[in-house]
Amino acid sequence: MTTFSELPLSSALQGRLAAAQFINLTPIQERAIPPALEGRDVIGTAQTGTGKTLAFLLPLIEILQQERA
Repeated sequence: MTTFSELPLSSALQGRLAAAQFINLTPIQERAIPPALEGRDVIGTAQTGTGKTLAFLLPLIEILQQERA
C-alpha cells in the first residue's frame, strides 16, 4: 500500500485527502496506518516532517466517524 487512495477509509475522508493533494504515503504512514485502523497498538519513530501526525490522526478520525454512524 503506497497511496492514500488504497487505504480503507470512508469516501468522505478520501475526498478530503484528495482535495488536500495527499497522494503518496510516507514510510511511517505505510507502516502505522493499516494496523491502527485495525485497532492495534502502534509505536513508531521517524524524523520530523515525515507524516507522523497524519499517521496518528487518520485512523483516529476514521474510527470516530464509524462510531458516530
